Amino acid sequence: MPLNKRHLLALGGGAVLVAGAAALLLPREDAAPPPAETALAFPALAGRLGAAQRIELRQGAQALTLQRGPGDAWLLPEKGGYPARGERVRELLVALTELRLSERRTADPAALSRLGLDEPGPGSNAVLLRVLDGAGAPLASLVIGHRRTRTAGGGVGGGAAAMAESAFVRRPGESQSWLAEGRLPVDADPQLWIEREIANLPEERVRRVIGVRDGRTVELLREEGPDGRLRIVLPGDAPPADEISLDEVGRALEGLTLLDVRAESGAPGQPAGEGRFILTDNLTVTARLRQENGAVWMTLSASGDEEAARLNARWRGWAYQVGAWKLPAFAPSLDTLRKREG
Repeated sequence: MPLNKRHLLALGGGAVLVAGAAALLLPREDAAPPPAETALAFPALAGRLGAAQRIELRQGAQALTLQRGPGDAWLLPEKGGYPARGERVRELLVALTELRLSERRTADPAALSRLGLDEPGPGSNAVLLRVLDGAGAPLASLVIGHRRTRTAGGGVGGGAAAMAESAFVRRPGESQSWLAEGRLPVDADPQLWIEREIANLPEERVRRVIGVRDGRTVELLREEGPDGRLRIVLPGDAPPADEISLDEVGRALEGLTLLDVRAESGAPGQPAGEGRFILTDNLTVTARLRQENGAVWMTLSASGDEEAARLNARWRGWAYQVGAWKLPAFAPSLDTLRKREG
């Protein structure tokens, strides 16, 4: 084929793409342009992240605020200032510094909804993201619409194909839309930003447990030896215990995570029991539990040395909602520990 004809065909195909509205709206599965050929969405942001003090996310009826606390900590005002997941916040901020505008798409306001870029608010799935400095001035603002994941080619040594993410975006107040390359971990649900780990104290550290439930006390003691297990020592005439239930008491503080959190002063429900865990290294943890409509809330305190001080700094002032199955683990009784027949 002559060279000039090939050029004419290419130019003709390009003209069709530019003229067709569908080409501006519908995602294409061809490879994204190399990073060197695309523009950063926020070229100066990397050098200004130190000034970021507030992050706002709004999607539909949900709104989320992340407020910078002491040092590199980020807090959730909607949850009374409870710590946010630091790694998720850092991931979002770094992603914004690396986001690239790879393709210009529609600038027709009437067509933006097809990309998920209609005006954020009730009835819209678009996400409004703003990163603000201490004076409330925006460091980065973006409306984010439909997101997609595509195959970016084979992995190293013929391994699994890597995945690349992209999203349709526009700047607030503008109708020009773009296909942007990069992952944007944005969601306005506060539950997805909470630091969920409460404690992670291994089972083998638990030496003794004293549980109080309905005014009655039960005491468990770990047998000697590397494979020692908890057994009931008080009351002395306790019936045979279920080994699985005993193990759940021993693992109560291992991998403990929350469902929700609120200020301790706002803990709902009525007292439902208490558990005192005596561990190695001079550490004692006391859990006080409350229950309301099946939901279990818990406050924690520690006594001992430096480890206790660190735990109290994390737990003090907070009430945690945990799974209802945690109640018999933290406040065991003869009834919850009893071996069932059959």
